[in-house]
Amino acid sequence: MGAKIIVVGSSNTDMVIKADKFPLPGETVLGGKFFMNPGGKGANQAVTAARLGGNVTFITKIGNDIFGRQALQQFQREKIETKYVTIDAEQPSGVALINVDGKGENCISVAPGSNSQLKPSDIETALESMDKDTIVLLQLEIPLPTVDYVIRESYKRGLKVVLNPAPAQTLPADIFSLLYLITPNETEAELLTGIRVIDTDSAQKAAYKLQELGVTNVIITLGAKGAYLHAGSISGLIPAPQVTAADTTAAGDCFNGALTVALSEDRPLEEAVSFACKAASISVTRMGAQASIPYRKEIESIPSLNLY
Repeated sequence: MGAKIIVVGSSNTDMVIKADKFPLPGETVLGGKFFMNPGGKGANQAVTAARLGGNVTFITKIGNDIFGRQALQQFQREKIETKYVTIDAEQPSGVALINVDGKGENCISVAPGSNSQLKPSDIETALESMDKDTIVLLQLEIPLPTVDYVIRESYKRGLKVVLNPAPAQTLPADIFSLLYLITPNETEAELLTGIRVIDTDSAQKAAYKLQELGVTNVIITLGAKGAYLHAGSISGLIPAPQVTAADTTAAGDCFNGALTVALSEDRPLEEAVSFACKAASISVTRMGAQASIPYRKEIESIPSLNLY
């Protein structure tokens, strides 16, 4: 087992309807199938990292309700350290409503509930307990001031910070230089850089721009194409295995959780990105968020594809 991983983020219950197409405004689409699964970007990434062998502590806030209790039990089953999971006595647990169409694409509405109440005071003690080998993984489904606090305090303590800037939103300009790694998708990269990412060349331009803003290492995820890595002298596309997607929900979360595990094992970035691409490629062939996350032996059975 490698360095400790601390994931700070959201926990939701996902309510999913899979149908042939997304409904238009005012339209009802019949014939769908319903699934209810544990989700939330933070939880998805923590479960991925734990399932793939990481030493994971998860910091989140859940409601005092059945969804929160089920989530906590799930984290414990996955052998995630939960002593910093707090319970909000007023807000319900977060819920996400997800539509998935016949191509596996999704659209999501989230009611954050207790996630919106995760404060720096919920996190301070956990950060103080971490040694310098710890990797901190964050997303943006919790309040931005809390994300800002974690990044700054982690940087002060010499911890490596990986930011998955999702859902897309603008960030304080001085925060980029405090990051070890940022992992936007095409939409998020465009919001952060002003560069529309549509292919490898535009991904390269966006990655260079993010590095100019101060980020040490940049990975731009490109869906089925793979991920563009820009880190020091290494720059290029690492392709993903080609699969038929059933549901892309949590593919990015699976990527980030797997990436962080590989980094905790001190793997080179190119190898870590390849490992993460393979994990995400498996996840999209399955329905659900945490239900789609693979186990390590599944990933290791897939040959690596070289950077180009």
